Amino acid sequence: MADEAQETVAPPFTAFNFRVEIDVEGVSQQVCHAAFSECEGLEMSVAPKTIREGGDNTRQIHLNGPVSYGQVTLRRGMTANFDLWDWFDRVQSQGHLGLRADAEIVMLAADGRTEQVRFILERCLPVKLRAPSLNATDGLVAVEEMQLAYERLSIRRPDGGGAGAAGGA
Repeated sequence: MADEAQETVAPPFTAFNFRVEIDVEGVSQQVCHAAFSECEGLEMSVAPKTIREGGDNTRQIHLNGPVSYGQVTLRRGMTANFDLWDWFDRVQSQGHLGLRADAEIVMLAADGRTEQVRFILERCLPVKLRAPSLNATDGLVAVEEMQLAYERLSIRRPDGGGAGAAGGA
């Protein structure tokens, strides 16, 4: 009976193993399938609207306000092509100012293969792309820092479930 009461406890999520996947229509099907050493800015916040009920000065009522999102910063990345640079260049060119991409940040388990969760960033716009310091011993195309502004953030669980709406992460 004690065995039935025991639940299987999943191992904790680890944040040191992840990959970045970016698809940009018209540039490349997979602009980025790269390894970065750091990713930050997966965030969303709600600005609450505070109202007071007439005559009741002892409490406040909080309603959901608009959702705002951060900017993802990817640092020290390695990629095998120039597609990220091409995307940034294309966004600046006449007629492509609205060129957006969808990106996914995939958190992996400690084994480096098992997917734990996907952060889905919709309609990304590159806002910063910085080259690394030049070093003759490095052989790959490197990206020191890249920032993406995004319009919506959600998650997809590995079992296929997930929050389809903003605010689900």
